[in-house]
Amino acid sequence: MKQYLDLLKLVLETGEKKQDRTGTGTLSLFGLQAKYDLRQGFPLLTTKKVLFDGVLRELLWFLKGSTNINDGLKQHTPIWNAWAREDGELGPIYGYQWRKWPKYVEDKQTGIYRKEAVDQIQGALDTIKKNPDSRRIIVSAWNVSDIDQMALPPCHAFFQFYVVGGRLDMQMYQRSADMALGVPFNIASYALLLTMFANECNLVPGILTHTLGDAHIYLNHVEGVKTQLERTPNALPKLEINPKPFFDLAYEDFKITGYIHHPFIKFPVAV
Repeated sequence: MKQYLDLLKLVLETGEKKQDRTGTGTLSLFGLQAKYDLRQGFPLLTTKKVLFDGVLRELLWFLKGSTNINDGLKQHTPIWNAWAREDGELGPIYGYQWRKWPKYVEDKQTGIYRKEAVDQIQGALDTIKKNPDSRRIIVSAWNVSDIDQMALPPCHAFFQFYVVGGRLDMQMYQRSADMALGVPFNIASYALLLTMFANECNLVPGILTHTLGDAHIYLNHVEGVKTQLERTPNALPKLEINPKPFFDLAYEDFKITGYIHHPFIKFPVAV
């Protein structure tokens, strides 16, 4: 995870002071990138403990198309609690856009439009299998017409797949990147998703390219970041997934082995 630590150090040492929506204040740089080769191990940060359980449960929740924390998420992890309404609803966030992107189709006889849904995840899987050289294998969560209905607009806005030499690569664009707290979680989540896609399509999980827009360290995270950068990374763990169809995979089908990490560092969430 040297790639991540190098970016963290770069933002800490050269980031410019900038105000933000939360009022906390940040050190910020714009337009960074890192690459993680999953053939070298699963990119779960070792210089602090990352809760893989939360990563996995959130991703499976997204893949169900869920937008309510009471739908199997709240009882396991508080990731989205701070943004949810009293009824647990978050609006048309990631899961909705990934699995139920709204589409309006005109009835040619009546001229009336009916609402349908586009399953972008299924579409990406189908395209990888049938047309792997396509340059259009993209899943987007950034639906402009729905932004104002979301509890939090997508930070990781869209991702694209690339197939070459029996390998599946992915690039993810993240408009807003909380380097200390959110980014280690995001790297693990998309590495997990890439592996799930690769397994379903009989490909080798390859390179995850992580492109960041506003990469920032909140000012109240600085001391924790300094502590983390003093630590020596350990070897990367391995991810094991049971050989089951993509949409049949459940929490019990995933296992992380060999995860040796430094102690947890508590970073406050900026809401």
